[in-house]
Amino acid sequence: MDQKRKQNEQSDLFAGFSTAYKSFATEAIHIGQEPEQWKSMAVVPPISLSTTFKQLAPGNHAGYEYSRSGNPTRNCLEAAVAALDGAKYCIAVASGLAATVTITHLLKSGDGIVCMDDVYGGTNRYFQRIATEGGLEVSFADFTKPELLKAALKANTKLVWIETPTNPMMKVVDIKACSEVAHEYNKDIVVVVDNTFMSAYFQRPLALGADICMYSATKYMNGHSDVVMGLASMNRDDLYERLKFLQNALGCVPSPFDCFLCNRGLKTLHLRMERHFKNAMAAAKFLEADARVERVIFPGLPSHPQHAVMKKQCTGCPGMITFYIKGKLEHATAFLSNLKLFAIAESLGGYESLAEHPAIMTHASVPEKERIVLGISDTLIRLSVGLEDEEDIIEDLNQALAAAHPKTK
Repeated sequence: MDQKRKQNEQSDLFAGFSTAYKSFATEAIHIGQEPEQWKSMAVVPPISLSTTFKQLAPGNHAGYEYSRSGNPTRNCLEAAVAALDGAKYCIAVASGLAATVTITHLLKSGDGIVCMDDVYGGTNRYFQRIATEGGLEVSFADFTKPELLKAALKANTKLVWIETPTNPMMKVVDIKACSEVAHEYNKDIVVVVDNTFMSAYFQRPLALGADICMYSATKYMNGHSDVVMGLASMNRDDLYERLKFLQNALGCVPSPFDCFLCNRGLKTLHLRMERHFKNAMAAAKFLEADARVERVIFPGLPSHPQHAVMKKQCTGCPGMITFYIKGKLEHATAFLSNLKLFAIAESLGGYESLAEHPAIMTHASVPEKERIVLGISDTLIRLSVGLEDEEDIIEDLNQALAAAHPKTK
């Protein structure tokens, strides 16, 4: 009876979302992991720590020369991620920002970037304070309205940077609509989607018209808060050739050990994401019904302004929730300080639950005027809901809210 009830709950949770990608778990476990590629027939790909590889004769090697240029463990990870993204190619780099930097090196001085207005603080900082110093022109627009993207495009626009859902305001962008707008304006514009919040299990940007799908794999793709890494997948041969060159030439490569860990994380991605969704939905419903909470922003709730877009282009929701606590900064601080199960920490997407204050922590580098316009206020709190028991998650949220608002239930 309990099993049937759980199956019904799972079915209700995913009702209306896009159909799950065929054979996702099978590909996560097997693609790029073939034992036949090793003389030992190892079922789990070994960690290849060697920095250099013996050549049969000068210039005649067996596929590897130097570990920055290519590494067997990294190749296994890249093959697996490409399959999960529905892509031909993938490159792994040292961090999510390394992926951003590598992709931006496709451009030259004078080229333009149009970026979603609400993005990860590190992306905003890199574009505004570093890319512009290198001669790139950067502008921001709210892509939830494709007409605003269209209005922002210029003759020199070479890159459109989409993040969806956005960090931290959880805006959802219609990838297909925005990709069409960009490519109709100029077929050579490269559309990039930062898919960090969704993972490959819940969203495939390339299938929706994007040219590059990138991640901070530090988050859900690895999923264990023990690796810093970036990934970028693509189908276009020309983009892969250029990015593969930049991966080697810029040198932003991850260690073989980190590749091994991330590759292992992929094997449970489908299981983890489903649990994240289940727990986050329960937490979001609890918060939305609580008098001590001003507003909850979670794309899985019907109250989210782009809920329909989310269901159309995604197979589920991640564990990310943003909400406004009633009161002032002191109430947000009291809530965060009194959490017991949730840790006050930056980052997200691990098995453990985390909570943070964007205005003070992850988005402190965003200029204050821009934070105000985006809604990143003193009462905004971001949660990364983990894999703990649902009842314990809600109990912790409830007791922290009680500490912040002792006279309100």
